[in-house]
Amino acid sequence: RYPRGTIATAADVFVAILLAHAAATTSTKTLPEKTHKLLETILTNPMIASKLGKVDIPAAGDDLADSIESIQLDSTESFADNAIVQKLDSLNIPHLTYAHKLSVTVDELVANVPISEEETHTKNLFFKDKKHGLFLLTCKPDAEVNTKALGKSLNLGGKINLRLASEDILMECLGVKKGCVGPLAIMNNAEKNVTLILDEGLLAFKKIHSHPLTNDVSTVLTPDNLKLFLEKLEVEPVLLAFDSKSAASASGPPKAAAEAKKPQGKKGGAQQQAKSKNKDNKKTSKKGETLLALQWKKEENFAMWYSDVIVLSEMIAYYDISGCYILRPWSYKIWQLIQDWFNIEIEKLGVENSYFPLFVSQDRLEKEKDHVEGFAPEVAWVTKSGSDTLAKPIAIRPTSETIMYPAFSDWIRSHRDLPLKLNQWSNVVRWEFKDPTPFLRSREFLWQEGHTAHATYKDADKMVMQALDLYRQVYEDLLAVPVIPGFKTEKEKFAGGSQTTTCEAYIAGSGRAIQGATSHNLGQNFGKMFDINFQDENGKSQVVWQTSWGLTTRSIGVMVMVHGDDTGLVMPPRISPLQAVIVPIISKKLSYEDAAPYCDGILEDLVANGIRAKYDDRTMYNPGWKYNHWEQKGVPIRIEVGPRDMESKQARIVLRFNGEKLDMPVDGLGAVLKEKLDYIQKAMFEKAKDARDEHLVQITEWKDFVPNLELNNLVLTPWCGGEHQDWEEWVKDKSREESLKARGQELEDERTATSVAAKTLCIPFKQPDLPEGTKCIASGKPATCWVLWGRSY
Repeated sequence: RYPRGTIATAADVFVAILLAHAAATTSTKTLPEKTHKLLETILTNPMIASKLGKVDIPAAGDDLADSIESIQLDSTESFADNAIVQKLDSLNIPHLTYAHKLSVTVDELVANVPISEEETHTKNLFFKDKKHGLFLLTCKPDAEVNTKALGKSLNLGGKINLRLASEDILMECLGVKKGCVGPLAIMNNAEKNVTLILDEGLLAFKKIHSHPLTNDVSTVLTPDNLKLFLEKLEVEPVLLAFDSKSAASASGPPKAAAEAKKPQGKKGGAQQQAKSKNKDNKKTSKKGETLLALQWKKEENFAMWYSDVIVLSEMIAYYDISGCYILRPWSYKIWQLIQDWFNIEIEKLGVENSYFPLFVSQDRLEKEKDHVEGFAPEVAWVTKSGSDTLAKPIAIRPTSETIMYPAFSDWIRSHRDLPLKLNQWSNVVRWEFKDPTPFLRSREFLWQEGHTAHATYKDADKMVMQALDLYRQVYEDLLAVPVIPGFKTEKEKFAGGSQTTTCEAYIAGSGRAIQGATSHNLGQNFGKMFDINFQDENGKSQVVWQTSWGLTTRSIGVMVMVHGDDTGLVMPPRISPLQAVIVPIISKKLSYEDAAPYCDGILEDLVANGIRAKYDDRTMYNPGWKYNHWEQKGVPIRIEVGPRDMESKQARIVLRFNGEKLDMPVDGLGAVLKEKLDYIQKAMFEKAKDARDEHLVQITEWKDFVPNLELNNLVLTPWCGGEHQDWEEWVKDKSREESLKARGQELEDERTATSVAAKTLCIPFKQPDLPEGTKCIASGKPATCWVLWGRSY
């Protein structure tokens, strides 16, 4: 229909694009002969020529620099809708914008878009620090980025915790998605709350390539034109020098990369967090099958296995507010059983239950500076009543010190009013920024919090240790979870307190430690703040000594993770809502009517022996379904009754924790199973303790530290003392750096609740011998104690 050569074929267009991109992105200096012939054929095509205009095609062997640039610059019409291109054009800033293969990471970009050694791509990292604000770092692709050193170079005061910001914050502040960031995105920072940091090394290149808000396009600017663009935007970047990875030092405490050469911009910003669910590789049921069984294996995907278990066992239901969960009767009963035991024990110590309001005024909350600073990022505020704005915002309690202690000040006048020992069972709200996880890290959780006031430090310290030992018993005697009690370091202690003690548990399935419960000696700090004074026996006014201690529903999650298996929960008998369930095997030979008297007799015997038991006589489910149901819920003992069992006056006993099956006579079965439950409780504790001890190692050299972390071990090391927060931070940063390097990663998301960095868990009460002359594993200073490290939730 059309004469040959009058229109551009698809092949013409395709080849033209490939050739143009290849020439531009490789900065080709001369034109090969065959390429010259192809270009001549394509670029003289009437259809293509009508779009590009007349193009002078250089002869084979000629310098291409000017020709290629003219072709590309004339083709920027295709990016006319790009906001960065529009802005550059409006400012009359020369630039070259070209399309390329989609490249999410800087490594992909370097591989996909090779360029001249005189030009450079950029690596862009968007950081958030809760205290210091937001930072966009643009550097060379091979720059070594150490967040500790970066913070020092920026002269950030106080605690520095630069972490990669979430994509929500990235979009909110820079209007760009993850993987599409470049220095030009600073144009979208209308609130001027992001500090731009430029690598000095970039400015030494002739041209800088960076993404203009999309990762399949790059814009090329000279360093001078990039600086001009920022100047027009009134953005003053901070210039820092960064070493290349090959030249970066790998030993000693982190040092600043360079001094900041220009003042920082404003800081600030807010973070929003939404729960993300890992749905990749999710198994699906085949037609005709149910999804009663767990869809994840504990060793294959621990996080998804955990979510599967707590939902299918009917412990948790999800709610429409992220980080808030419904505790179903099965899990709430566990909490009630813990409450029942704990109330009896604290009553023996003279502690009384009470209840204080949920809300706290801003003035009260902010009265203790260190205390409020520790909780400030997590505090939820009520600012409205109906449509009216409150005169002053009211906080929802993150903890109750500032709610209870003004009352203590009113009630305590004399030494006769001491000790005052109160406990309350309540809910607490802490608006977590990290990924919420049921039981472990939620925005609302249940807990008990004890608060006491004493006349002497000795009495307060005694109370701290008594409370901590109760927590040890909750974990070890009720939940069958071994714990390591000890002191927290100064860095990890309770905000505003004098000393913190803790019980640390270990989750073999994930190789992580988890803080089980804490008991704090508050000293006299809060007493001074809230004027809690008393007249001693000599008539002198004294400040009280105080304690606070708490246990949360996190303990339930710890129990699930330690004992659960690929079938579901495995419940320690002492806190199992049901300790035994009776399942009749109904068939043509045995009806429910015939089974009922026999099963009811067994049930009565069990209950008489103090066993929490149930006869499952539901007619709509078959025995196999019931077996699966109660195994998922972790009931310690299943009692099966069939026609042969009734004839033999016996029952089949199945133990959940090890699958053992026993045939036992029903006569005296209750007393026998009572002993069997004690055996199960002890065996579950020993199994968990063995798993923990297999991953508890003692080392004295740094070279063994990270390799042991990678083996999911808890690491006991010599230490120069809990007051050395700088070296503690060094270990955290260094272990993160080495672990990420071993995994082929560079940085981790700030939202992660499961960092690869090590942290101090505690200084154990039980200390191994420390030979004279032993050096601290980090500082090399004389060691004064052993400290326990691990990756932690």
